[in-house]
Amino acid sequence: MKDIYKIGDTKTYQHTVTEADVAEFESGVVHPFYATFALGRDAEWSGRLFVLDMLDDDEEGIGTFLNVTHVSPALVGQTVDFLATIIEKDRAKMACSFEARVGERLIATGTTGQMILKKDQVEVIAGKAK
Repeated sequence: MKDIYKIGDTKTYQHTVTEADVAEFESGVVHPFYATFALGRDAEWSGRLFVLDMLDDDEEGIGTFLNVTHVSPALVGQTVDFLATIIEKDRAKMACSFEARVGERLIATGTTGQMILKKDQVEVIAGKAK
């Protein structure tokens, strides 16, 4: 693992909301806005961007937690800007806060966690989960 980041470092990510991102379940479309679960996926990705830079060839990152407070809708076609900031870092574990905005308007805030493991550890855990 490359130890190249510190608390306070930031990464940005942009996602344009598509029809695939709206809240839809087996019962149909709930509303035509950016679903909280899709927002959570993209928030986790914004924190994972740090991990991708840190990985050695024999390592993989896994998510450990996700907290989302969704405060405002984003419409299909709008671009959501994510700002992830490292708030905790301890060897192979890291936590980020994030903000998601459309322009100046706050869409969501929250935190995400990532852990870096050896790929063989991930395979062992996956085998036990079967």
